[in-house]
Amino acid sequence: MYSSAPPAPVRSLERGTVTVFALCWTAVLFDGLDMFIYGSVLPHMLDTHALGLDPGQAGDLGSYATFGMLIGALAAGTVCDRIGRKKTMIGCVTLFSVASAVCALAPNVATFGLGRILAGLGLGGLLPTAITMVSDFAPTARAALAVGGVMTAHSTGGILSAYVASWVVEPLGWRSAFWACVVPLLFVPVLIKAMPESLSFLLAKGRTLEAKRIADRYGAPLPGLPAPAEAARRGDAIAALFRNRQWIQTLLYWLASFGGLLLVYGVATWLPSLMRAEGYDLGSSLQFVVVFNLGGIVGLLAAGKASDRFGAPRISAVWFLATAISVYLLSIHMALALTFTVVFLAGFFLNSAQSMIYATVSIRSTPDNRATAVGWTSGMGRFGAVFGPWLGGQLLASGNGSWGFIAFAVTGLFSMTFIGLAAWSGRSRATAGCVGEPRSVVGP
Repeated sequence: MYSSAPPAPVRSLERGTVTVFALCWTAVLFDGLDMFIYGSVLPHMLDTHALGLDPGQAGDLGSYATFGMLIGALAAGTVCDRIGRKKTMIGCVTLFSVASAVCALAPNVATFGLGRILAGLGLGGLLPTAITMVSDFAPTARAALAVGGVMTAHSTGGILSAYVASWVVEPLGWRSAFWACVVPLLFVPVLIKAMPESLSFLLAKGRTLEAKRIADRYGAPLPGLPAPAEAARRGDAIAALFRNRQWIQTLLYWLASFGGLLLVYGVATWLPSLMRAEGYDLGSSLQFVVVFNLGGIVGLLAAGKASDRFGAPRISAVWFLATAISVYLLSIHMALALTFTVVFLAGFFLNSAQSMIYATVSIRSTPDNRATAVGWTSGMGRFGAVFGPWLGGQLLASGNGSWGFIAFAVTGLFSMTFIGLAAWSGRSRATAGCVGEPRSVVGP
């Protein structure tokens, strides 16, 4: 599953490759907006008892979307291999946009929950697909930076969700925020017209000439793949994740991703509410969402650049340790300026720690198996994404909101341990001659 090919020469991205990156970035922006909008609107929904919500039910609803994301992420690799990355991205954007309309029209909690599950299917399928597309078109020696760059869109979507909540919810009601999340439907025709098909998909299907034309046009490195007949003899893509002792690293990635996504979606869903439980007002709580995601943008760029130099798993482990410390500090009531600083640092480290798990898996996977590897790492991590919002809701409902930050901090140490073990395992295998990994690209 994991590639031992040397990195391609470093070169600047040509205009076409930038186009692919920009399209994926915009799609992930809408993904982030739709994902974070629930957490940003949630304090208002609880204050107004919208749909009769209480904190326990709200935590359950937060988990519905992440459960849908679990299914979407697990299915993404298989769907991509059948219909292509481009069609999968278009389908995902369409699905979560339409699902937001279901939420906006929902007359009761059950219908709202159905809308969030459907949105989750699209959200979960889009992210691993976009990461695969960016990895296909980015120079190999800048792959981690490219993944980090596209993931900044997710944090930008989180910032946008806070402003949407503050601008439209008070005058127009909570439903207006979900109507705003239907706007990405207007982006679908742009994807249809401008997005090329994935190079690895075309090669795996034997469409070599088409892949070469697209690679030349977009200035992208053409991945080396086995011939279609040889690829077929290799068997099922999922089984390849466990062959030749690859199961060790596969399970370590899954465990690290479980903790990372528990943190990402637990904190994203409950940050405003937990900060209010700590005594901050609603305005400050929404500003914490903005600062948290600004930190995420800066952190993703820093982590991507550092990972290309020192290795994505090593940076991910260090970032998870820093996440645990900063999230724990949020359980302590501090001066407002200091709290904003800690929230920024939590966002800086948390969002990029998880993204560098994706970068590690994407870089270390062979091109023909990349979508499946990233999709299943994301999908298995979604069990944590389901558990995180539920956990925050239960702690808040029981009056133990401050314990939410402590639980999330412990989870950061959990993920640090498993991605660290994955780094050590990869280094041991490389030393034994099992995996040849250029240190400048994916060093442990």
